[in-house]
Amino acid sequence: MRITARGLNRALLARQLLLQRESLGAADAVRRVVALQAQQAASPYLALWNRLTDFHPASLDAAFASQKVVKATLMRITLHAVHGEDYLAFRQAIEPTLRAVAHRNGRFTRSGLTVADADALVADLVQYAHRPRTAAESQAWLERRLGGPPDRRVWPGLRAYAPLLHVPTQLPWSFGSRPSYIAAKSHPLFADSDTAAAALQTLVKRYLEGFGPASVADVAQFALVQRARVKEALKPLAGDLERLEGPNGAELYDVPDAPRPPEDIPAPPRLMAMWDSIFLASSDRSRVIPHDYRKLVIRSNGDVLPTLLVDGYVAGVWRPVEGGVEATAFEHLPDVVWAGLAAEARELVAFLAGREPKVYGRYDYWWRTLASAETRLLPGD
Repeated sequence: MRITARGLNRALLARQLLLQRESLGAADAVRRVVALQAQQAASPYLALWNRLTDFHPASLDAAFASQKVVKATLMRITLHAVHGEDYLAFRQAIEPTLRAVAHRNGRFTRSGLTVADADALVADLVQYAHRPRTAAESQAWLERRLGGPPDRRVWPGLRAYAPLLHVPTQLPWSFGSRPSYIAAKSHPLFADSDTAAAALQTLVKRYLEGFGPASVADVAQFALVQRARVKEALKPLAGDLERLEGPNGAELYDVPDAPRPPEDIPAPPRLMAMWDSIFLASSDRSRVIPHDYRKLVIRSNGDVLPTLLVDGYVAGVWRPVEGGVEATAFEHLPDVVWAGLAAEARELVAFLAGREPKVYGRYDYWWRTLASAETRLLPGD
């Protein structure tokens, strides 16, 4: 069976709840979409606002507080929000990557610590973080543990490598700029190779449910694992997965009976969060980002701007301003599209009013250099 590039786009939108908003609880929605990028504290909330009917941010606050949803360093060694029941398998699946990065990128080795030293530090840190610990407390503990001020590279490497969850600390979005950490519960300290391999099979299936159909390269991109490991994980799953031929003859995998809607199904406009997962989960970013716009929305330092999604594809960017939402389109948009974006903007302004009306304001400097076909103020009332 063949599937076109537009067919892949519609499949992704359907699985990510972007063809129509659905009525789900926060934790169930996070599980449906597999993982939400969470480098910026507001983004998981805006991601769910785009996907759910009558979404109330307090429901995600409660899910974080109860650990039904957890925030941690996971895929691509970046912060994600995932369902609490998915955390262990996801963490074990990517542990070989975390170990390799921790031990080979110089954070530990250039500081004079050996691999054994790093493993021992992780074990002790997990014991120390049996209750919430601030970053300052953790760094003070590290200094005591090492008998002197550690190399500045040690703590960033350690916090990414250790099985630590972020602890909700403050509004407006549960997590502030000064994070606190707690050790993940019931987590084996290190996964052996067989455990990691089995966990990667779980991650592959979950990824396909939320982002498929997909290639080996797509899975490797999403999780930041070696393609060889992905191929090995797919072997025992072969009998349970469908194979498709994608654009340019690419071999794609998918779970049976997953949504693959018709290419001509309408895709409503959306005002997408910064770093929304749909922009980063595939090796081929053109699934949702036209090639000419990629460098406009994924900036030189890795920032992924809040975007206008029109007919399922990026067509511009947005930011809150006085009086509403400023929408910058990279191409001419019909009046009916502008009307749809304006309706979304009114809802977004109301959603942000009780939390952070000028969300993402610290990233406004990117707008100084953006080329545009048209910019409009979409009123908030």
